[in-house]
Amino acid sequence: MALPFFLGQGGRRGGRADGGQRDPWQPALRRYPGAARAFAFTAAAAAPGLRGRRGRSTAVRGGSARALPIRWSHAAVTGGPIGVRGRKPKAQGAAAPRRKRQGCIRGRRHRLPAVARRRSPSVMDISISSDAEERSLNVNNVPDYVSDIHTYLREMEVKCKPKMGYMKKQPDITNNMRAILVDWLVEVGEEYKLQNETLHLAVNYIDRFLSSMSVLRGKLQLVGTAAMLLASKFEEIYPPEVAEFVYITDDTYTKKQVLRMEHLILKVLSFDLAAPTINQFLTQYFLHEQTSAKVESLSMYLGELSLIDADPYLKYLPSVIAAAAFHLAGYTITGQTWPESLCKVTGYTLENIKPCLMDLHRTYLKAAQHTQQSIREKYKSTK
Repeated sequence: MALPFFLGQGGRRGGRADGGQRDPWQPALRRYPGAARAFAFTAAAAAPGLRGRRGRSTAVRGGSARALPIRWSHAAVTGGPIGVRGRKPKAQGAAAPRRKRQGCIRGRRHRLPAVARRRSPSVMDISISSDAEERSLNVNNVPDYVSDIHTYLREMEVKCKPKMGYMKKQPDITNNMRAILVDWLVEVGEEYKLQNETLHLAVNYIDRFLSSMSVLRGKLQLVGTAAMLLASKFEEIYPPEVAEFVYITDDTYTKKQVLRMEHLILKVLSFDLAAPTINQFLTQYFLHEQTSAKVESLSMYLGELSLIDADPYLKYLPSVIAAAAFHLAGYTITGQTWPESLCKVTGYTLENIKPCLMDLHRTYLKAAQHTQQSIREKYKSTK
């Protein structure tokens, strides 16, 4: 059936709407002018409140046709929601514009959690008033379970310990290359404001992976990037996206390569990602033995210094390195030796931690002359 002529392109009485067949509605509209006006009103009301492009149709008043302007919105033309105005719809599949590079490592924008953005003012007032109480609480301070937690960590650190001399079996990489990789990961963690625990976990994943797999030097950074991605997903609330890790490698690797390496690391590690670290044991020691903020900071600094060099620190358990760092920091600042309370909890005497203590002291003295300086720069800055 042909369309009514007032919706077609014809403008004269007796015109044809389809260019070939006579319009069957035309005799009825001639006979009943009121019906023509009703049809014209229906056409005018078909698109209320639309804005944008103008089309032209025809309407009939008293048997004659006149032009009727129709205002079309972009949403009406494209089939989108008519109620939304002024926003240009984003084409599906279109890539977001890339931000200008500032260097090899790029920071990410910090976003508020969705819950915090949607809170009403009254809820925000309650949360602000309770911030001081939340800061005073330490989630690690659980006296009823502290002994069980320490026992579990001591069991897991043996299970998740890398092989001591794995670097001798690597055909194409050296301890120096590993040190450069860990130093770069420290910079990545500082750029993205990641937790210290994320760095410790990433180094543990790297060492455990290299203990079982031979890696070429061209893929060593890919292993480190995928390990940092895994550690971020495990530890961080808002981990950086895969595209961010691709970007910080200066597009050396693709997103697909990073995800494939992540999959391979998970298979090699048998999905055992909850590895005890030096950072976790130091946290436990701080709870048992209250100390100053300077001693805590120096202990964390010494613990991270041990991450750079695989030799000799791979032969020590994380709990031993943490004990040596705690003792060295306390003795340096306050003159306090290994306390009796920690001796009872850990079972370590001063003689037990002495070999690690001597190695860590040498590393501490030579830190200024070390080739890799990211950790010293990290702890020199004011937090």
